[in-house]
Amino acid sequence: MSEAEVTRDGVRHRRPGREAVPGGRGGSRGRGGGRRRRNGRKGRGERTMVPDAEFTSYYGRPILKQPTWKALDIAGYLFLGGLAGASSLLAAAAQASGRPGLARPCKIGALGAISLSTAALIHDLGRPGRFANMLRVMKPTSPMSVGSWILAAYGPAAGVAAVTGATGLFPRIGRAATGWAALTGPAVVTYTGVLIADTAIPVWHGAYREMPFLFAGSAAASAGGLGLLTAPTAENGPARSTAAFGAALDLGTGIVMRRRLGPLAEPYEQGKAARLMRAAEVLTGTGAVAGLLAGGRSRSLATVAGAALLAGSAATRFAVFEAGRASAADPKYVVQSQRSPEPG
Repeated sequence: MSEAEVTRDGVRHRRPGREAVPGGRGGSRGRGGGRRRRNGRKGRGERTMVPDAEFTSYYGRPILKQPTWKALDIAGYLFLGGLAGASSLLAAAAQASGRPGLARPCKIGALGAISLSTAALIHDLGRPGRFANMLRVMKPTSPMSVGSWILAAYGPAAGVAAVTGATGLFPRIGRAATGWAALTGPAVVTYTGVLIADTAIPVWHGAYREMPFLFAGSAAASAGGLGLLTAPTAENGPARSTAAFGAALDLGTGIVMRRRLGPLAEPYEQGKAARLMRAAEVLTGTGAVAGLLAGGRSRSLATVAGAALLAGSAATRFAVFEAGRASAADPKYVVQSQRSPEPG
């Protein structure tokens, strides 16, 4: 209890430091009585003595278990799978429009890309049997399980389409295989975006809405680049259109994704991921414009455009991979993603 007495002459028996401060309300006010605001300042513009909270972890150690994936395996798997699926779709369009000079290299390119993509995945898994084990059951809630079955459904069709297209044998079977590969190709293109967004990696999980569209645009740009690189100039019209559409979707989705991620997009703006993303944007944009300018006239310009589009698509996948690895290594992004509201 307070021992102070209030008289006409003032307060007697005052004990400094032990009396309640008039107008104070516990921890809601500072020593000067000014109410603290959420921005770390008092109501009268004075700074508080307590620093703002920082997003960190115990001794700054990583919170998530660091991915052991190799960039060449996983980023290569993402890029090659997208190239394969989009190339099958472009091959079907070229075949339907009577452009065998474009359809044939796209079919062969799709088979080569999906073969290398599967090899990269198996190499990362360590043993081929692990891939076969994923086909023992069908688990709709697992993107990896669904993706394994998508690859199993797509790969043989892409192989038959490529072999019949190269040899000219069994044209009816070849057309059917081309149609099935085109039907399953979009799933091959986009399921990898769903797969990585289903992880706990902050930059990937936070972009679960945009990642499939980003991968679809990047894949379409790479397929258009393959067509520009290999098809005769007189038949590369669908390749130019596909490249332009894919580049627009890729670049536009990338901007929307980073804007919606907010502070979580920081890994895309620094370090190796930033350099790769800038290179991807320049190569993809330049390749699309060069492809449109090439038209059906300049073989050399079409070749340059195709190479730039393929390189830009690969750089996009490697940038996404590196940004994810950086966000998993820094506890700031992990804690921030848990404490902040959902982006967007």
